[in-house]
Amino acid sequence: MASTTVNASYTVDLLGLDFTDTGPSAFLRASTLLDEEETFYDCNDTPPNDSILGTLSQPNRLSGINSVGAVKTIPLTELWGLKLNGPIPTASPEAPPPLDLEPPSNKVNGAGALNRDVILKDPPHHTPENGEPVADKGTEDAQEFSDDSETEVVGANADPKQKSSKRKLEDRRAFDKWRLRHATKLANEEIKLRVRAELGKELTVDELIRNDQPRIIGDPREYQLELFERAKKQNTIAVLDTGSGKTLIAVLLLRHILDQELEDRSMGKKPRIAFFLVDSVALVFQQWRVLEDNLDQSIERFCGQMGTDHWAKMTWQQHLKNNMVIVCTAEILHQCLMRSFIQMDQINLLIFDEAHHAKKNHPYARIIKDHYITETDLSRRPKVFGMTASPVDVRSNFTQAAKELEAMLHCQIATTADLALLRHSVSRPNEHVAVYNKLYSPGQTILCQEMEQRFGDMDIFDKTFRNARNATTQLGAWCADQVWSFTMSERAALKLERKLQKRADKEQNSKPVEMMDAQLSQLREAQAFVQNWPSMEPTIDTNSLSPKVMVLRDYLRLVFERPTEARCIVFVHQRYTARLLGELFTRLRLPNLHQGTLVGTRSGDAGELEVSFRQQMEIIHKFRKGQLNCLFATAVAEEGLDIPECNLVIRFDLYDTLIQYIQSRGRARHANSKYVHMVEEDNQIHMQAVRDVRKGEAVLRLFCEALPADRLLQGNDANLEDALIKEKLLRTFVEPTSGAKLTYASSLVVLNHFVSCVVSDNPSPPHFVMRAEHGQYTCEVVLPSGCPIGTATGRPSVKKSIAKRSAAFEACLILRKGGLIDENFLPKTSKILPAMRNAHLALNVHKSSSYDMKVKPKIWEDSRGSLPDSLYMTVLTLQKPANLGRESQPIALLTRTQMPDFPSVLLHLQVDKTSQLVLHSLQGSVPIPREALSRLNSFTLRIYKDVFNKKFEVNEAAMSYWFAPVVKHFQHTSGKRTSHDLIDWPIVNYVFENEAWEWNTNRSDEDLHDRYLVDKWDGSRRFWSIKVRPDLRPQDPVPADAAPHRYMNTILDYTVSLFSKSRKNVVWLPDQPVIYAHRILHRLNWLDEFLEKDKKVKTNAYVVPEPLLFSALPAAVAGMAYMIPSAISRVESYLIALETCDMLGLSIHPDLALEAITKDSDNTSEHRQEQVHLQRGMGKNYERLEFIGDCFLKMATSISVFCIKPDENEYAYHVRRMLLICNQNLFTVALKRKLYEYIRSVGFSRRTWYPEGIKLLEGKGFNKTRTEVYKHQLGDKTVADVCEALIGAALLSHNSNGNMDMAAKAVTAMVGSPDHNVSRWADYYKLYKLPRYQLAQASAVQTNLAMQIEQKMGYSFRYPRLLMSAFVHTSLASLGGIPSYQRLEFLGDSLLDMACVNFIFHRHPDRDPQWLTEHKVRTGPPIPEQMLADRLTQMAMVSNKFLAAVSVKLGFHKHLRFSSPAIEFQNREYAQEIEEAERESNGARDYWTTTKNPPKCLSDIVESYIGAVFVDSEFDYSEVERFFNNHIRWFFEDLSIYDTFANHHPVTHLHNLLTLSLGCSSYRIMSSPIFNAMGDTIKHQVAVVIIHGHVIASGQAASSKNAKVKAAAKALEALKGLAPFEFRGKYGCGCTGDEVVEEVGTAI
Repeated sequence: MASTTVNASYTVDLLGLDFTDTGPSAFLRASTLLDEEETFYDCNDTPPNDSILGTLSQPNRLSGINSVGAVKTIPLTELWGLKLNGPIPTASPEAPPPLDLEPPSNKVNGAGALNRDVILKDPPHHTPENGEPVADKGTEDAQEFSDDSETEVVGANADPKQKSSKRKLEDRRAFDKWRLRHATKLANEEIKLRVRAELGKELTVDELIRNDQPRIIGDPREYQLELFERAKKQNTIAVLDTGSGKTLIAVLLLRHILDQELEDRSMGKKPRIAFFLVDSVALVFQQWRVLEDNLDQSIERFCGQMGTDHWAKMTWQQHLKNNMVIVCTAEILHQCLMRSFIQMDQINLLIFDEAHHAKKNHPYARIIKDHYITETDLSRRPKVFGMTASPVDVRSNFTQAAKELEAMLHCQIATTADLALLRHSVSRPNEHVAVYNKLYSPGQTILCQEMEQRFGDMDIFDKTFRNARNATTQLGAWCADQVWSFTMSERAALKLERKLQKRADKEQNSKPVEMMDAQLSQLREAQAFVQNWPSMEPTIDTNSLSPKVMVLRDYLRLVFERPTEARCIVFVHQRYTARLLGELFTRLRLPNLHQGTLVGTRSGDAGELEVSFRQQMEIIHKFRKGQLNCLFATAVAEEGLDIPECNLVIRFDLYDTLIQYIQSRGRARHANSKYVHMVEEDNQIHMQAVRDVRKGEAVLRLFCEALPADRLLQGNDANLEDALIKEKLLRTFVEPTSGAKLTYASSLVVLNHFVSCVVSDNPSPPHFVMRAEHGQYTCEVVLPSGCPIGTATGRPSVKKSIAKRSAAFEACLILRKGGLIDENFLPKTSKILPAMRNAHLALNVHKSSSYDMKVKPKIWEDSRGSLPDSLYMTVLTLQKPANLGRESQPIALLTRTQMPDFPSVLLHLQVDKTSQLVLHSLQGSVPIPREALSRLNSFTLRIYKDVFNKKFEVNEAAMSYWFAPVVKHFQHTSGKRTSHDLIDWPIVNYVFENEAWEWNTNRSDEDLHDRYLVDKWDGSRRFWSIKVRPDLRPQDPVPADAAPHRYMNTILDYTVSLFSKSRKNVVWLPDQPVIYAHRILHRLNWLDEFLEKDKKVKTNAYVVPEPLLFSALPAAVAGMAYMIPSAISRVESYLIALETCDMLGLSIHPDLALEAITKDSDNTSEHRQEQVHLQRGMGKNYERLEFIGDCFLKMATSISVFCIKPDENEYAYHVRRMLLICNQNLFTVALKRKLYEYIRSVGFSRRTWYPEGIKLLEGKGFNKTRTEVYKHQLGDKTVADVCEALIGAALLSHNSNGNMDMAAKAVTAMVGSPDHNVSRWADYYKLYKLPRYQLAQASAVQTNLAMQIEQKMGYSFRYPRLLMSAFVHTSLASLGGIPSYQRLEFLGDSLLDMACVNFIFHRHPDRDPQWLTEHKVRTGPPIPEQMLADRLTQMAMVSNKFLAAVSVKLGFHKHLRFSSPAIEFQNREYAQEIEEAERESNGARDYWTTTKNPPKCLSDIVESYIGAVFVDSEFDYSEVERFFNNHIRWFFEDLSIYDTFANHHPVTHLHNLLTLSLGCSSYRIMSSPIFNAMGDTIKHQVAVVIIHGHVIASGQAASSKNAKVKAAAKALEALKGLAPFEFRGKYGCGCTGDEVVEEVGTAI
């Protein structure tokens, strides 16, 4: 299709379908295009002529049909957040010009932006079209420029940071172009789906069923009325052939029952409800639709997929109240009865569809056995009506089976009295036998032989080998090869990988991880081998197809030789057979044959067809409409599903039972239809099967005809009591409060449901361990880790099945007794941990909000308003004054209140020259008389006016602080007190008495040296006078080395800054000295390094004295005054940080307090990422403090919950702790305390350092009339991170002597919960109440254990039973009343983690948190992408692998108490391996890394031992540190030997590969959300790896972190094996290795 021209300027055909035409033709064109092959082209390429779906109907806009058929037009760029410059280029035969893409501009400034209501930012310098700069409109604008500007310097000598900025922009453009193409492709796909839905090709399930199902109520036939009348009088099982209208009888009966119910309710009787029970989900919807169309009362339908297992009693009561009929699967009603959500006397009618299933433990049978017959009042039992085509599906005694069915359902079997009438009413097919030649013996194709030779030892392929061999015989060689093709598809192979991984998780203690890795590698190799195997099309011969398939093909070819209305169903046994036949006949392309595949909705094995219920309904919908005319179906099409009448039913695989035969034959009800039995030549089994079903049907007919008139079986001696006699011996439990009934059978359901609800992270089902003793079986059920109980043991039984149920029954009783399940046997706790971790308690790292921000400390406002009698002094001195490059004199900050001891501040005085600005807070105050205060006020205001060009009002009472010069000989000593003599009063008095130093012609040249000069008309020009140049005159040209100025003709012109008109009115002395001076850079922010552009600014100046103002401030004082903005900015930040501590009741050192609340970029927490909107000169940010604070928070809360709940299990501890430490809780508490106001997210600001309280008379901003509100943008996670950083600051402020009181108090302040309410460390032990088991008398065994441990570890236990608990495995549950080690392990885990983090943190004080994390965590061997997230949190110092090695080294494994022989074998095997590895290591400290993965219990007991020592020592943390120093620290003295573990993470690995191995610094990982086609919902996150402007790999996932991991993994694969020279050639890399490396962070 040619490109559609929308107007002259905008033409592009992105999708190939013009949606602006909403008429019939548009829908017709859509319907024809949707089935074509999709194409996609690069947005920079020429659009193809046959692109498929969509166009731009307006400039930069994309159209789509919405849900009502109208055109909805949305901006195309909204899909990916881009901004297009200019119109979209016109499509033409030539490639269109690339789109000029810019990154989206933020609506709100970044998290580091300071704003008044919105944003405070310098206005841009505008340039008119002629290119000439706009003249400054006054001295203020010129004066207010600063180093905060973002001018980009490009060139060889550009600042590396600015080169980085340029690269970043280029990378952003490359990413945006890639994202444009990616999002367009996704939009194509999504809009195509939306169009299909609009055209009716994707209806809802309800619509599919509603559209297909006709109303069935018409005039009932005589036999239907006959059975209806019988069912009204007594419980009945209606036996009628498929298609004879059994459901109509049910509808008639329901109408009758509902009429009676309405009468009963009108008489005040208790409401009752009818249940229509079915055996499959599909039948729920099908039968509900029939009833909905034919009954005028409220009807609802339920199935397990709706989550009914998790509904509470109140939910069910509401549904029962609102409806009179419920259609559901039988298991749902069974559970409702079992849980006493409904009682049997609340039901008026039970309808059993396909009633022949009512036997053994089918839910039909359990409803009768457990609940129906237990209602002894027969009048309270509901009426029962069953429906079936055959009352039995067995080959044994037909009559006996029918009697047992009657007894089970308490019904009488009935059929029509006139069977001839029934046969006349129901069409029966003509039956044929199709004989095919004998099949070949099972064999193997060449592919199968190769696979067996290469991968035959992989048991995961066993089923595939069986299926392939079977397919060779039954279907032919081509189909056998297709079995492998299906099994090795991407989706199927992924399923196999997951299966292997699950197996690895289960067998990690018995099989080395290397074995599992080898199997994964073999699996990928097998997948590649099959995918590379030559693909052949099937041929019509016996070399490719079996004789059986050849006969089927011939039959179908004849039936569909011409266009026909014929419909055919081919029945097979196996799902894979249906899929293979469907694929085969698709390839054979028989004319007029349109095949589909219909199988069940269960999840099949790898390679099998997976079908949702919706897809199943769509297949049936298409079959009814004639879009499909042949279905290859499994048994799902035999029973109950409403398949329309068809001409032909073929039993490709013969039936197994009579009921299968009857039901499948019932699908062929069309006139002149055929039913074909396919049998093998000379196969007596096949022929016998045909004879058996024909004979069985004859027996059934005779059985029905032999029924007496009352339809009661003669001599029915079957008694349900006989069937229940064994069950009566089994225990039951009836909950007295609700009437819920627990049986042996239902206990399995209750227990499995409980485990699925409370255990997180893909819980495994309960494990049953069977033991045989004295001819009986005793079963123990072991619940998975995370369950509140560990094990339960049932009573002995002669049958394994009964023993198993007995164990489940006991476990349920324990759960009920412990209050873990409620009176309805539902779990009281749901899956808390996953929700807490990932949803409700997690924060969106991208979410941010605008908050008020404190700019000034409260101490200034509180102290203003009166004239002080005395002042406190803080002296500002430079530690290295020589680095300033000129003389300086100390200045004092005078305040009304005593200032704390501030840390020194690093200032960048000159290029590559720094000095600490030392803030000496002197003790005591100095009396200040009123006159002296006036003079100090004048000096302070003069600094503001002369140095910073700000004139403030004289209002001494409103001043927050004052400045004063300090005597030059000032020397600070410890404890030095404030003194009146420290102020240089002569300077103060001179400034007070003189506006300026007056120059006249009588002044000597020496008088002009070392003066501070001010340009009276240009606020940006200040000078230091150096000396007089006698060789120059005012009218001389300006020397070439002078700093630029607007007027450069003569030195006099250069000096004067007046505008042209004013210059004409002023006459200057012609004979003035020329002063050589240095122009002062107006650098207010000395906290940051010099920018590259500032390094090259010329400062030489040549001026004459008359036009200038000679400041009364001495040059040395003025030089120091330039430090004031930086000093005040940092002092105020310190004061606000200390206010934060006061608000929280904490005592923290000022430097740590400020570090904890400092956020210096939008992405401060994204370690190693290039920082966005970096605020320069803010000092350290909160990253490192958050790292250690997070660890202390975990430890403190673990101790607290362990103390206050000593009897709870580990699972409950995890839940409680998560509720305390989750980011959501920290964020919520912080919001209540308004912590966001105190966070420092803005660096030095030229506008906010000035004092508040006094009015500005002259200077920029003097005319503002309203109070400014300062806001900043903070992410939710940032606020939570600051909470953890403050805990870390509290810890480090007092931890030099091991004092952790303040850190414990900080945790209490941050978590805001009664589960942690301590103010000092000693309070923890006060919370702990010693449990009984700990205080009980120790046995000789326990005392001996304590003695052995003391000899090994040097610690003497006061409570040997506590020590014993540390070695009791969970398999024992308890040992003489001593609990297992799980609680102590929970405690010890957090204690050991703290010791490890403390060691790394202080050992490497300059490392960033990312590095610290990497060397606390490690990853295992290479594993598939989708499994990376599951393996990233294995600790190095606290990993199972390392701690297990420590456990063996200390001999702990010998003391472990357990009940499983397997544990002993695994421990012994690992101990031998690790001891051998240590012997052969030659002293290497990482020997433990070379062994297989150990049993987890070995590492658990190390942590539980630490927990036991901690408790026994009355919470002495030094004992934990002693254990760490003695037994762990040695392994990690040199962390570099473990770098390979840290580098396994894909993002970290990629970073190291590019920078270290390939020498590239121009790369980046970028991520972004992708929205749906309507632009209102995020579909997923995408990430790309960009190298030198080229996207080399991409990944997508639900989170940005995982998307980056996937992208990095793909990039590593792409770069694998490249030598540096090959890399440089392939990607055009010219990096020299000395560029600024923009590090990328990991997802850890």
